[in-house]
Amino acid sequence: MKGKVAVLVAALCPLVLSAQTPGPAANPVSDTVRDLLARHSKNLVASAELMPADKYGYHPTPAQMTFGQLIVHIVQTNEFLCSAIGGTVRMPPEKPVETDSKDVLVAAIKTSFEHCTDVLTKVNDAQLGDAIAMGPQKLVRANLMITIATDWADHYSTAASYLRLNGILPPTAQPRR
Repeated sequence: MKGKVAVLVAALCPLVLSAQTPGPAANPVSDTVRDLLARHSKNLVASAELMPADKYGYHPTPAQMTFGQLIVHIVQTNEFLCSAIGGTVRMPPEKPVETDSKDVLVAAIKTSFEHCTDVLTKVNDAQLGDAIAMGPQKLVRANLMITIATDWADHYSTAASYLRLNGILPPTAQPRR
């Protein structure tokens, strides 16, 4: 009897487990970009908050952006690419500028990520192939979404390096509370 029960349990386990496995996601690409947005916005905003105000002019070499320029670049990139993803291409804002106060730059980066969140909430995978006019060329929405996601990773890498070079642990290296 025990042998029969063991065989029955062994036969039913895959059925029970497969019933608990969710089906394919309706929007795997868009959902992934939204997940990346949540992670990178948290880390980039935290980086902007961690860097002391007097270090916003810091850059490791003359050829590199200052930390303030990096924050402005992130704001401009977010505003430009997320607007395009939303179907409305607009030029990056002229404000903020790198010489603005830390408070202004932190507020600007938060606002730019709120804009991206608003836009990406409305995107689904059926729209990935839509062509977006970018000046004389057209790019598909998927291209813009992948570009912004890789930019966030690149920008966080730079911000984390700048923080470490100033003796500050970046957000992802902070001890868990």
